[in-house]
Amino acid sequence: MSWMHDTLVGFDLETTGTEPGRSRIVSAALIEAKAGEPVRRRAWLADPGIAIPAEATAVHGITTERAVAEGRPAIDVVAEVAAALVTYWRQGVPVVVYNAPFDLSLLAAELRRYDLPSLERQLGVGGVPDGGGVGPVLDPLTVDRAVDKYRKGSRSLENACALYGVELAEAHEAGSDALAAVRVALALAERYPDQVGAVDPAELHLAQIRWHADWAEGLQSWLRRSKDPEAVVDGVWPLRQPV
Repeated sequence: MSWMHDTLVGFDLETTGTEPGRSRIVSAALIEAKAGEPVRRRAWLADPGIAIPAEATAVHGITTERAVAEGRPAIDVVAEVAAALVTYWRQGVPVVVYNAPFDLSLLAAELRRYDLPSLERQLGVGGVPDGGGVGPVLDPLTVDRAVDKYRKGSRSLENACALYGVELAEAHEAGSDALAAVRVALALAERYPDQVGAVDPAELHLAQIRWHADWAEGLQSWLRRSKDPEAVVDGVWPLRQPV
Protein backbone atom coordinates (compact mmCIF):
# COMPACT_ATOMS: atom_id res chain seq x y z
CA MET A 1 0.00 0.00 0.00
CA SER A 2 1.23 3.49 -0.86
CA TRP A 3 2.45 5.72 1.95
CA MET A 4 -0.15 8.22 0.77
CA HIS A 5 -2.70 6.38 2.92
CA ASP A 6 -0.54 6.32 6.04
CA THR A 7 0.04 8.91 8.73
CA LEU A 8 2.44 11.67 7.74
CA VAL A 9 3.90 14.37 9.97
CA GLY A 10 4.54 17.86 8.69
CA PHE A 11 7.36 19.81 10.35
CA ASP A 12 8.24 23.48 10.03
CA LEU A 13 10.27 26.13 11.85
CA GLU A 14 10.06 29.90 11.87
CA THR A 15 13.39 31.43 12.79
CA THR A 16 15.48 34.52 13.42
CA GLY A 17 17.27 34.28 10.08
CA THR A 18 18.23 32.27 7.01
CA GLU A 19 21.60 30.82 8.07
CA PRO A 20 21.02 27.41 9.73
CA GLY A 21 24.24 27.48 11.74
CA ARG A 22 23.55 30.86 13.32
CA SER A 23 19.80 31.35 13.36
CA ARG A 24 17.55 30.47 16.28
CA ILE A 25 14.14 28.83 16.48
CA VAL A 26 11.23 31.21 17.13
CA SER A 27 8.32 28.85 16.52
CA ALA A 28 7.89 25.22 15.54
CA ALA A 29 5.03 22.96 14.55
CA LEU A 30 4.44 19.25 14.04
CA ILE A 31 1.19 18.30 12.32
CA GLU A 32 0.08 14.67 12.15
CA ALA A 33 -2.11 14.18 9.11
CA LYS A 34 -4.07 11.35 7.54
CA ALA A 35 -4.97 11.71 3.86
CA GLY A 36 -3.89 15.34 4.15
CA GLU A 37 -6.23 16.15 7.03
CA PRO A 38 -4.75 17.11 10.42
CA VAL A 39 -5.44 14.73 13.29
CA ARG A 40 -3.00 16.16 15.85
CA ARG A 41 -1.19 19.48 16.13
CA ARG A 42 1.77 20.40 18.31
CA ALA A 43 3.13 23.94 18.35
CA TRP A 44 5.87 25.75 20.22
CA LEU A 45 6.80 29.41 20.68
CA ALA A 46 10.34 30.00 21.92
CA ASP A 47 12.21 32.87 23.45
CA PRO A 48 15.27 32.53 21.17
CA GLY A 49 17.57 34.34 23.58
CA ILE A 50 18.46 37.02 21.04
CA ALA A 51 16.58 39.88 19.41
CA ILE A 52 14.49 38.82 16.43
CA PRO A 53 15.58 40.94 13.45
CA ALA A 54 12.94 43.14 11.88
CA GLU A 55 13.38 41.29 8.56
CA ALA A 56 12.45 38.01 10.25
CA THR A 57 9.48 39.54 12.05
CA ALA A 58 8.29 40.89 8.71
CA VAL A 59 8.15 37.30 7.43
CA HIS A 60 6.54 35.41 10.31
CA GLY A 61 5.04 38.24 12.38
CA ILE A 62 6.62 37.28 15.73
CA THR A 63 8.32 40.13 17.56
CA THR A 64 11.05 39.93 20.17
CA GLU A 65 8.62 41.33 22.73
CA ARG A 66 6.06 38.61 22.08
CA ALA A 67 8.69 35.85 22.08
CA VAL A 68 10.06 37.03 25.43
CA ALA A 69 6.61 37.46 26.98
CA GLU A 70 4.92 34.32 25.65
CA GLY A 71 7.72 32.02 24.53
CA ARG A 72 9.25 29.21 26.51
CA PRO A 73 13.00 28.85 27.09
CA ALA A 74 14.64 27.88 23.83
CA ILE A 75 16.47 24.92 25.35
CA ASP A 76 13.14 23.34 26.37
CA VAL A 77 11.58 23.91 22.95
CA VAL A 78 14.60 22.52 21.12
CA ALA A 79 14.69 19.41 23.31
CA GLU A 80 10.96 18.75 22.93
CA VAL A 81 10.89 19.24 19.17
CA ALA A 82 13.87 16.93 18.69
CA ALA A 83 12.38 14.28 20.96
CA ALA A 84 9.09 14.39 19.07
CA LEU A 85 10.82 13.94 15.70
CA VAL A 86 12.88 11.06 17.02
CA THR A 87 9.73 9.36 18.32
CA TYR A 88 8.09 9.54 14.89
CA TRP A 89 11.18 8.22 13.12
CA ARG A 90 11.52 5.34 15.55
CA GLN A 91 7.95 4.40 14.62
CA GLY A 92 8.79 4.60 10.92
CA VAL A 93 6.52 7.62 10.36
CA PRO A 94 7.69 9.82 7.45
CA VAL A 95 8.31 13.44 8.41
CA VAL A 96 7.54 15.95 5.65
CA VAL A 97 9.82 18.99 5.65
CA TYR A 98 9.83 21.53 2.83
CA ASN A 99 13.52 22.33 2.22
CA ALA A 100 14.60 19.81 4.83
CA PRO A 101 18.31 20.79 4.92
CA PHE A 102 17.37 24.17 6.32
CA ASP A 103 14.99 23.15 9.11
CA LEU A 104 16.79 19.97 10.17
CA SER A 105 20.26 21.53 10.04
CA LEU A 106 19.04 24.51 12.06
CA LEU A 107 17.52 22.19 14.66
CA ALA A 108 20.78 20.25 14.77
CA ALA A 109 22.70 23.49 15.34
CA GLU A 110 20.36 24.40 18.20
CA LEU A 111 20.94 20.99 19.79
CA ARG A 112 24.69 21.64 19.66
CA ARG A 113 24.22 25.17 21.02
CA TYR A 114 22.51 23.87 24.14
CA ASP A 115 24.73 20.78 24.48
CA LEU A 116 21.79 18.45 23.87
CA PRO A 117 22.09 15.01 22.21
CA SER A 118 22.06 15.13 18.41
CA LEU A 119 19.21 13.64 16.40
CA GLU A 120 21.52 10.84 15.27
CA ARG A 121 22.60 10.08 18.82
CA GLN A 122 19.00 9.97 20.01
CA LEU A 123 18.23 7.57 17.17
CA GLY A 124 21.31 5.49 17.92
CA VAL A 125 22.80 5.98 14.46
CA GLY A 126 25.85 8.12 15.19
CA GLY A 127 28.46 8.28 12.48
CA VAL A 128 26.15 7.78 9.50
CA PRO A 129 27.57 10.01 6.71
CA ASP A 130 25.85 12.45 4.38
CA GLY A 131 22.73 13.01 6.44
CA GLY A 132 21.55 9.43 6.07
CA GLY A 133 21.09 8.79 9.78
CA VAL A 134 17.71 10.46 10.23
CA GLY A 135 14.42 9.72 8.56
CA PRO A 136 12.45 8.79 6.67
CA VAL A 137 12.12 12.38 5.47
CA LEU A 138 9.94 13.53 2.56
CA ASP A 139 11.02 16.88 1.16
CA PRO A 140 8.55 18.16 -1.45
CA LEU A 141 11.09 20.71 -2.67
CA THR A 142 13.70 18.05 -3.43
CA VAL A 143 11.11 15.79 -5.03
CA ASP A 144 9.67 18.61 -7.14
CA ARG A 145 13.13 19.53 -8.44
CA ALA A 146 13.70 15.92 -9.46
CA VAL A 147 10.40 15.16 -11.18
CA ASP A 148 10.03 18.55 -12.94
CA LYS A 149 13.64 19.57 -13.50
CA TYR A 150 13.23 22.25 -16.12
CA ARG A 151 10.33 24.29 -14.76
CA LYS A 152 11.31 27.93 -14.50
CA GLY A 153 10.53 30.28 -11.63
CA SER A 154 10.57 30.16 -7.87
CA ARG A 155 10.07 26.87 -6.06
CA SER A 156 8.93 28.44 -2.80
CA LEU A 157 6.27 26.67 -0.77
CA GLU A 158 3.77 29.31 -1.85
CA ASN A 159 4.47 28.66 -5.53
CA ALA A 160 4.40 24.90 -5.04
CA CYS A 161 1.01 25.20 -3.37
CA ALA A 162 -0.30 27.24 -6.27
CA LEU A 163 1.06 24.75 -8.82
CA TYR A 164 -0.27 21.64 -7.10
CA GLY A 165 -3.61 23.08 -6.02
CA VAL A 166 -2.92 23.20 -2.28
CA GLU A 167 -4.42 25.83 -0.01
CA LEU A 168 -1.88 27.69 2.11
CA ALA A 169 -3.98 29.26 4.82
CA GLU A 170 -1.31 31.44 6.40
CA ALA A 171 2.13 31.51 4.81
CA HIS A 172 5.06 31.53 7.27
CA GLU A 173 2.97 30.35 10.17
CA ALA A 174 4.68 27.12 11.19
CA GLY A 175 1.55 24.97 11.51
CA SER A 176 0.06 26.21 8.26
CA ASP A 177 3.33 25.66 6.38
CA ALA A 178 3.76 22.18 7.87
CA LEU A 179 0.29 21.07 6.78
CA ALA A 180 0.73 22.61 3.34
CA ALA A 181 4.00 20.70 2.91
CA VAL A 182 2.20 17.42 3.64
CA ARG A 183 -0.47 18.23 1.07
CA VAL A 184 2.12 19.16 -1.57
CA ALA A 185 3.88 15.84 -0.89
CA LEU A 186 0.60 14.01 -1.44
CA ALA A 187 -0.08 15.97 -4.63
CA LEU A 188 3.37 15.03 -5.95
CA ALA A 189 2.74 11.37 -5.09
CA GLU A 190 -0.55 11.44 -6.96
CA ARG A 191 0.86 13.21 -10.01
CA TYR A 192 4.02 11.08 -10.17
CA PRO A 193 2.99 7.65 -8.87
CA ASP A 194 5.88 5.65 -10.34
CA GLN A 195 8.61 8.02 -9.17
CA VAL A 196 7.06 9.06 -5.85
CA GLY A 197 3.74 7.62 -4.75
CA ALA A 198 4.52 3.93 -5.19
CA VAL A 199 8.00 4.14 -3.67
CA ASP A 200 8.56 2.97 -0.10
CA PRO A 201 9.41 5.96 2.17
CA ALA A 202 12.81 4.48 3.09
CA GLU A 203 13.67 4.05 -0.60
CA LEU A 204 12.31 7.51 -1.40
CA HIS A 205 14.51 8.93 1.36
CA LEU A 206 17.59 7.41 -0.30
CA ALA A 207 16.44 8.64 -3.70
CA GLN A 208 16.18 12.19 -2.37
CA ILE A 209 19.78 12.02 -1.13
CA ARG A 210 20.81 11.33 -4.74
CA TRP A 211 18.39 13.83 -6.25
CA HIS A 212 19.57 16.66 -4.03
CA ALA A 213 23.23 15.86 -4.69
CA ASP A 214 22.59 15.89 -8.46
CA TRP A 215 20.70 19.19 -8.24
CA ALA A 216 23.42 20.79 -6.12
CA GLU A 217 26.15 19.64 -8.51
CA GLY A 218 24.28 21.07 -11.47
CA LEU A 219 23.60 24.39 -9.78
CA GLN A 220 27.19 24.68 -8.58
CA SER A 221 28.51 24.02 -12.08
CA TRP A 222 26.20 26.67 -13.54
CA LEU A 223 27.14 29.22 -10.88
CA ARG A 224 30.86 28.62 -11.44
CA ARG A 225 30.47 29.03 -15.19
CA SER A 226 28.26 32.10 -15.13
CA LYS A 227 28.63 33.98 -11.84
CA ASP A 228 31.20 32.86 -9.30
CA PRO A 229 34.13 30.52 -10.09
CA GLU A 230 34.36 29.58 -6.42
CA ALA A 231 30.65 28.99 -5.74
CA VAL A 232 29.82 26.06 -3.49
CA VAL A 233 26.37 24.45 -3.22
CA ASP A 234 26.03 21.94 -0.39
CA GLY A 235 24.94 18.59 -1.78
CA VAL A 236 24.12 16.93 1.55
CA TRP A 237 20.47 16.10 2.29
CA PRO A 238 18.50 16.11 4.58
CA LEU A 239 20.83 17.05 7.46
CA ARG A 240 24.09 18.91 6.99
CA GLN A 241 26.92 18.42 9.41
CA PRO A 242 28.71 21.43 10.96
CA VAL A 243 31.82 22.69 9.22
